[in-house]
Amino acid sequence: MSLPRSPLLKLNVRTKILVMFLALALISLMITGYVALFTIADVARSAESSSINLGREAIDVTTTALLESAEDHLVQIASDQAEIANVLFEDTDTELEIIAVQAATLQKNPPLQPVISSYGGDDSPADPFSAVLYRLVPGISLPLDSEEFRRSAGMDDLLRGTFVADANLTSVYLATDSGILRTYPWRNLTDDTYDPRERDWFTGAKKTPDVYWTEPYPDAAEHGLVVTSSKAVATPDGTWVIASDVTVDVINSAFLNTSIPSNGYAVLLASDGDIVSRPGLSVGNLSWDQPFSQENIFESSNPALISLGKNMTTGKTGVERVWFGKREAFVAYAPVRSMNWSFAVSMPVDEVTAPVDATRAKIARSTVEAGQSIDQRTGQIAVLFSALFCIILAIVIALAIYLSRIITQPVDALKKAALALGHGDLTHRVTLSTGDEFEDLAHSFNHMAADLRQNIDDLQRTNVEKERYQREMEIAKEIQVTILPESVPVIPGFEIGATTIPAMEIGGDLYDFIPVTGDRWGFVIADVSGKGVSAALYMALCRTLIRVCGTEQDNPQVVIQKANRLIYEDGRSSMFITVFYGVLDPQKMTLSYVNAGHNPPLLVRGDPPKAEILENHGIALGVVDDVSIPVSSISVERGDLIILYTDGVTEAFNERDEYFGEERLVASVCRNTSLPVQEIMAALLEDIRDFCGTAPQSDDITLILIRVR
Repeated sequence: MSLPRSPLLKLNVRTKILVMFLALALISLMITGYVALFTIADVARSAESSSINLGREAIDVTTTALLESAEDHLVQIASDQAEIANVLFEDTDTELEIIAVQAATLQKNPPLQPVISSYGGDDSPADPFSAVLYRLVPGISLPLDSEEFRRSAGMDDLLRGTFVADANLTSVYLATDSGILRTYPWRNLTDDTYDPRERDWFTGAKKTPDVYWTEPYPDAAEHGLVVTSSKAVATPDGTWVIASDVTVDVINSAFLNTSIPSNGYAVLLASDGDIVSRPGLSVGNLSWDQPFSQENIFESSNPALISLGKNMTTGKTGVERVWFGKREAFVAYAPVRSMNWSFAVSMPVDEVTAPVDATRAKIARSTVEAGQSIDQRTGQIAVLFSALFCIILAIVIALAIYLSRIITQPVDALKKAALALGHGDLTHRVTLSTGDEFEDLAHSFNHMAADLRQNIDDLQRTNVEKERYQREMEIAKEIQVTILPESVPVIPGFEIGATTIPAMEIGGDLYDFIPVTGDRWGFVIADVSGKGVSAALYMALCRTLIRVCGTEQDNPQVVIQKANRLIYEDGRSSMFITVFYGVLDPQKMTLSYVNAGHNPPLLVRGDPPKAEILENHGIALGVVDDVSIPVSSISVERGDLIILYTDGVTEAFNERDEYFGEERLVASVCRNTSLPVQEIMAALLEDIRDFCGTAPQSDDITLILIRVR
């Protein structure tokens, strides 16, 4: 029972094309229109949402960029200020080194008469900057005309010169083990208990050969907090210590507050975590003889500050974000390498991001305005799309009618041509002038019909030629088989086996057994260059010539020499043949042989069996007009096995292009040496087939096996 056919299937092609075009157009336009009208509002909302998101992303990117820029800027400030501090301290170190050299020089020269005046503590000059204070530690009685006192006075001008040259210094002074103190500018030390020899700057300098720096302490001359650099000089009267003071206020004004933003905060940190200098650091009400309590960053209750202090005291450069109470700040730091100190500068994070907040408000206002504009444009697009829908629908209907007519006419013509071709009319042709693919199809159809007729004729001729060629190849194969020996010779005391397997229908390998006078036999195995019919014909010629020469002579050298001359004279091609020719003497149990470029045979003997190569090298036959190859001779014994073979054995290759090779040949023969020669050959051929696998035979394979019983 057949199912009822759809009414659409009964229509012709033209009507089907028209219906399909109209249906496709209507469905596409209706779906597109519905989706477009339905999603226009969503597009507007998405656009507005995207605008808001873009604004937020812009704020985030700007904030990130500002924070990164602030970090880089603060690190640069910290590095620059640390370098300035480093230069300041290095300059001070250099100044002290120069003064120390002068002090050491004074010890070897007569005392100098200073230009600047010096006053004791009881006298005061009109201008403190015009005189040097000299003072003896209470309890010390040293004559003022003593040699050491006069030498120490020779340092006055240098103390003053150093002070004038360095505007950052508060004072420059000299103290000795004997209790002398000379300081510039003049200052009144009213406390009689002040002994410079007990101060940290004096004792510390004596412990190191380098310049010694103290941490901040209250100055005895009431200059506030000072930091002292000192240098010890050895003299005949004991140690002199030259020192200079820098106040913490000077350190702050010299580099801590330079190039730092107005809302920034700078700190100088010692290697043990003590704060050397910071804004607002002062001595308070402490006197010079009271210890100054250093602030230490490692005593902070803030873990982030402790971690920051570890990075600073280890000489690192970087920037970190640290919370100080409820406010987060950037802290950038860099090492002051000459002092093993570290400089840090901080800035509140919210002050960096303040410009972003103002921008955020502007973007919010712009986003609202953009949303209103998008709503207005969305309504206009909806109206325009509806009008375009109607216009496109009308155009599609007209094009569908036109295309249905254009397509069906060439199809009808091709249909008629196909029916004619199906009925065997190969002369039928299609004529179309549409200027499009249908015209190309018509030309292709006409060419196909003509080519089909030509191919049928060619196929018939090819089949005839192929059948003739196959018959000729079968005849050539039969002829080649008749050329080779029908059987192996029967030699008392010897077992002979031979076989050849051509790579093609016919091959270029040959073997032969030639009877020689005196019950001797000649054994020939040869390989013609090339394959196929040409190699087979050349092989037949060479076999005949070698056999003729072998029956006339018993000397292998003469046989090969004559055969080469005849092959060379008769050869009209560039082909040649490699030959191994040996004469077996059963009475003397010897094998005399020559090798004209052929694979050297193998001699297998002994228990366990071992293989020897019968070396004797000469040139292939047919290459030059005269060859002379010396004869080699071996004695054979019971159990010996001689294997003659062509290169098709050793050069058989597998799927991986690996050759069978002589090692596998020797292994196969030695493994089966106890078997009869026919079984040895069968086992060897089976090993070759297993090794080659699916790879095709690449060359002719020929074998002769001779066993001494």
